[in-house]
Amino acid sequence: MDIPANLLYAKTHEWIRIEGDLAVVGITDFAQGELGDIVYVQLPQPGQTVDKGAAFGNIEAVKAVSDLYAPVSGEVVEINGALEDGPEAINTSPYDQGWMIKIRMANPADKDDLLNAEQYQATLGEH
Repeated sequence: MDIPANLLYAKTHEWIRIEGDLAVVGITDFAQGELGDIVYVQLPQPGQTVDKGAAFGNIEAVKAVSDLYAPVSGEVVEINGALEDGPEAINTSPYDQGWMIKIRMANPADKDDLLNAEQYQATLGEH
């Protein structure tokens, strides 16, 4: 299981990569593995605001539907449109081609509540 050290993680299995005032968000390798084959992802529209800890969309796999939670608050400035026709990229490349949204952070300190790779790995032992 891949848990890149350069990312931050939410306990709800979303990852975040900070790029200036933007947060690139997706789900972890663990989460996509638990879901199985992903067949659909519903994402917010650019311009929508999201609240830290609140659902911003959902992801549908063959065996489950799960909410996606925003690790930070802010405005959605871009979505990964390629996932509309190819949601399986989340399974094959959760940290690269499988990214979901980019959020312009309203409060960069939101990220201070997130986990580093080692802390996230420790939470997986609880599952």
